Amino acid sequence: MNETLKRSISGAVYIILLIFSILFSTESFFILFGVFLLIATIEFCNLIEIARVIPFIVASATYLLFYEISIATEGYLYLLRFSKTFDQIVLGFTLIVFIKCIHFLFDNKIVKIDSFSKYVYLIGYIILPFAIMTKIPFGVSGYNPKILISIFILIWTNDTFAYIVGKSIGKTKLFERISPKKTVEGFFGGVLFSVIASYLVSKYYIEIAEGKIFIWIIIAVIVGVFGTIGDLIESKFKRIAEVKDSGKIMPGHGGILDRLDSVIFVAPIVFLFYQILNYVS
Repeated sequence: MNETLKRSISGAVYIILLIFSILFSTESFFILFGVFLLIATIEFCNLIEIARVIPFIVASATYLLFYEISIATEGYLYLLRFSKTFDQIVLGFTLIVFIKCIHFLFDNKIVKIDSFSKYVYLIGYIILPFAIMTKIPFGVSGYNPKILISIFILIWTNDTFAYIVGKSIGKTKLFERISPKKTVEGFFGGVLFSVIASYLVSKYYIEIAEGKIFIWIIIAVIVGVFGTIGDLIESKFKRIAEVKDSGKIMPGHGGILDRLDSVIFVAPIVFLFYQILNYVS
């Protein structure tokens, strides 16, 4: 089987599994992303060279806690009472780690990661963003799978058109030291087509009111900017580890982290945007 066919089949299986699990039920959604988190945790531990047992346990416990909070009912009023404060604390810590990640990306002097930072990255860059991701589909009316699927559509649109535009007219390197193939033209092309896709998705798929479409346009810009940063950060982790892919679970694509590096960096920023919107309203 040639590489292109292998990549196409594994990519199609991934997309079908992802969309089916998100749409089928909240349980299938949580199960799939829980599995993704555990695989990503193992892949990241391998990248930064730390033992996997304790991180695996911490990831499982954290995810189960978020699961309980997300499906909290009358029997879990104590979780509902503290969930807002809990979310803000978790989001705050994650954003602090994201700032550390961005510093890590741009600091040319960092060629080795110290032990303390390895665990900080594991928690704030891998575990908590996956947990926060499970909050995204839950709005005022409960579980709405269209929200998360739409974010994935924007990420895929951004990635696809960043590649197409960059391949066609890209001349100016975006961050050659970390990702030689990315271009400035490709970056702006990806953002532009994500904005177009956000208008179509919000109007015809989510079917929100005309006056609120700007919310999804902002989300598209968040996807374009922070999705690219997330991709570059994972590339730097791989460059330090001197590996091409984070794993081998998806033939032709690499590991779960290679597929979800954008969304784990986008999800907390989108969730922050949700919090700002709720505060303003």
